[in-house]
Amino acid sequence: MGVRLPATIRVAGTWSRRFAATTPGVIGLVFVVTALACLIAGSTAGQQLGAKIDRTEQVLDRTEPLAFAAQSLYVSLSAADAGAATAFLSGGIESPQVRDTYEQALAEAAAALAEATAGATDATTRTIVARIAADLPTYTGLVETARANNRQGYPVGSAYLRQASDLMQTSLLPHAEQLTEARFAAVGEDQRDIGALPWTTIVGLLLVLAACGVGSVLLLRRTNRLVNAGIAVAAGATLLALLWTVGATVTAAQLLDTGKSGAGARVENLAGARILAQQARTDETLALITRGDITEPEAAFRTHTGELEQRLLAAGIADSEPGRTLARWTAGHNAQRTAYEKADYAGAVEQAIGTGPESSATSFTRLDQELRDALAHARDDLRDGVDAAGNALILSPFGVLVLLLGAAGAVVTGLWPRLKEFL
Repeated sequence: MGVRLPATIRVAGTWSRRFAATTPGVIGLVFVVTALACLIAGSTAGQQLGAKIDRTEQVLDRTEPLAFAAQSLYVSLSAADAGAATAFLSGGIESPQVRDTYEQALAEAAAALAEATAGATDATTRTIVARIAADLPTYTGLVETARANNRQGYPVGSAYLRQASDLMQTSLLPHAEQLTEARFAAVGEDQRDIGALPWTTIVGLLLVLAACGVGSVLLLRRTNRLVNAGIAVAAGATLLALLWTVGATVTAAQLLDTGKSGAGARVENLAGARILAQQARTDETLALITRGDITEPEAAFRTHTGELEQRLLAAGIADSEPGRTLARWTAGHNAQRTAYEKADYAGAVEQAIGTGPESSATSFTRLDQELRDALAHARDDLRDGVDAAGNALILSPFGVLVLLLGAAGAVVTGLWPRLKEFL
């Protein structure tokens, strides 16, 4: 048995249905629905477009700096490993310059780790940075042990260095790579969200236009007036708000340039190129430290330099100075390998760590500096693009909200006099 409504509610419902069928009822319904739709759409647009601006600030203040810190950590750890191998290959007491390179890389890694740790908010990131923080002292301890034995001429020093490098390659660098990929993925996600069309806002504005259209038809049938000025102004303001929303978002997306040739992709490729260069340098020096079969380190060197060349190609600088420097480095490495295979160990070491213009060390140092400069330029482009996207959106939340409030006001102004005619 159904529940019977109180008599007063039944009467009110019957009266409402009858009133809605009258001309003043239709005008009142159009009045309320259209004005309310304008207010809801304006509020939604202000919040959604404002969130995009907040997202650009998040990229500039947090997401991108943390991604840069993560890749700096990755690069610095790779540089420290390459520097340690170069210092060991020098034999005895290494030169201050070689030692400074290693210590500088460790200092940069520690600074980047501290920054990444300060920005760690999720459990996965905290686990990664904790693992790196735990392994890094172990690595430096092994390097110092290798250095001490090398100074005294003990062959066991090379074993300690290989153990340190193995820790770097199997734990420190994979964790740093995982952190870097997660941070760059966060940057990409933020960029996509900024450049994505705000469909909730767009649908809301289209509903307002639909309400204006349906309302105009109903008013025409009831009042025989072809156009209601208030409804027409409201529709015009809503259409302008729609065009502003789409135009500002599309412009922001173009400024972000999230394609394969965009600044974000170039930053990732150049950061990866620097890391690959450092790893190839480690392969190059470890091949001489082992003083045995160099098949494995040579294969690793070719793999890393091949991937490095692909990164330069993806970044659009394969035919520029870094690409030519890589070619010179590869040629120098081939000369080093030839000397080693001819049992000219001293010549191979000189080619690897010497200061001559054609030495591997000179070419590697030049390449690393060129990649560093290109990465800094790409990072500036990335941040400039995000900043420009924020500027393209900056007035849209307020402007669209004002337009929709104006549309609601126009509805009131246009329909209230018609409604008063029946009151």
